[in-house]
Amino acid sequence: MSATEAPDAHETAALARGGRTSFLGYLLRLLARLPFLFIAGRLYGATALGRFAYATMVVELVAMLATLGLKRGLAEDMALRSLTETPAQRRAAEAHALYDGLLVTMIAAVIGSAALVMVPQIVFPASAATGLDRFFPLIIPCIVLSDICLAALAFRHDIAATVRARSLVEPWVLSIAALALAFTILKSDGLIIAYLLSMVAAALASAAPALRAFGLVGGWRPDPAALLHLVRINIPLAGADIAEWGARRLDVFILGRFASAEIVGIYYVAQQIASLPQRLKSSFDPILAPVLTTNLAAGNIGRVAAHLRQVSFWVGTAQLGVVLALGMTGKAGMGLFGPVFAGGAAILALLLVTEVLAAQAAVAEAALIYVARGRNFAWSLAGILVQIGASLWLVPLYGGRGAAGGLALSALFLSVAKSRLLAKALAQPVSGWRWSMLGAGLPAFGVGLLVMRTPEPIQLSIGLVAILGSFGGIIWRFGFRGADRLLFARRLTAQAFAPEPEAAIVPPLSIASQRT
Repeated sequence: MSATEAPDAHETAALARGGRTSFLGYLLRLLARLPFLFIAGRLYGATALGRFAYATMVVELVAMLATLGLKRGLAEDMALRSLTETPAQRRAAEAHALYDGLLVTMIAAVIGSAALVMVPQIVFPASAATGLDRFFPLIIPCIVLSDICLAALAFRHDIAATVRARSLVEPWVLSIAALALAFTILKSDGLIIAYLLSMVAAALASAAPALRAFGLVGGWRPDPAALLHLVRINIPLAGADIAEWGARRLDVFILGRFASAEIVGIYYVAQQIASLPQRLKSSFDPILAPVLTTNLAAGNIGRVAAHLRQVSFWVGTAQLGVVLALGMTGKAGMGLFGPVFAGGAAILALLLVTEVLAAQAAVAEAALIYVARGRNFAWSLAGILVQIGASLWLVPLYGGRGAAGGLALSALFLSVAKSRLLAKALAQPVSGWRWSMLGAGLPAFGVGLLVMRTPEPIQLSIGLVAILGSFGGIIWRFGFRGADRLLFARRLTAQAFAPEPEAAIVPPLSIASQRT
């Protein structure tokens, strides 16, 4: 197996197709997320938005715990169960894996939601939990149900279901409900009710296609020993999920302990805008997991590394262009949500830089959770410690900017550490960085400096297009070659998969042999 082996043509096409589909979902989600932030900022205010942000953070944390790592671990379980089965047996094995996953995660979700209902101060620490607030955590099983069903559908390369549930149903129900409730007597709980409705709708939109795809296959019986084994082997993966998710929310938690709800609300809006580039990477998650697990199970390590390099380049390129466009028009963009939010432009800039720093670590994580779980988890914990230390030092001094700065330092640390760990584990290069990215970024930055001198309406219309257009045109002309262009192509070309130079023999590596 060559150390820099060319990826399999059909798998790369599947990655490109899945990435395109999810990227469309990302754009659709953006179209719905921005109206929600506008509605929340203008009609509810920064204080109500800050309260909402903290409550949803706690609920989503418990939901993430309740998935027990199976958002990504389910693909591995399905791949291992169906290695030697006939087509009919394979489909039944995959369905049984889904049933097992749903059973253990729903049990965990019920326990987690019950705990929060009994101690509502965890969800609403700065105000009393009255009425509907107390029962807000009961939405956790719906979140978990949606996550597991979509993970199972992604194993069969059904990314459209994720787009429908996460990019159409969930955000649009959230925005429409928040708008409608703002003019009723329920306005005080409007954001919370809107969130509940959106999660229920997303759960239904996830469960329906999963039921059609997997059906009620007979022969399944819960096996306590097998279920415990499933939970045990996914504990490191669950830890990595929590560490990765926690790194994205720990800043809000620490900021909430040192700052007012208004500051948290401003930070939340900046965080939501800055998280849009991160969603570019998550666009590949549903299809990347089954592709990687299938090749790891077969010992195709060269192919795994090639896929990671390809996705890393796609993600890094797209993120850099979006970060330049959003960052250089940040003050104008933040001002859309209300005058008080315009002061968060510096926070937005820092958070966008964080996304660029975190891109390589995020892609490396997609493989490390399968080939070096224990070590990956250890580095994730180290990254959280770095963030905690930096944030506790910076937040009391600089408020929201300090929280963003602590997150940036942690992202840089993890990007270097996890990239090196994965390269060592696979014994092959995995970085997607190319100098063409810098070559396209510098002219786009120059365009951005000119855009910043124009009125805000021009910045948010012509300016954004000018920055993105200059970056995209240069990178397409001089940076995209061969398989790179499959992200925007509908047909395969043999020339797109010419092997890269350099060859070295590496030993086979499998999922089962690398769980620690």
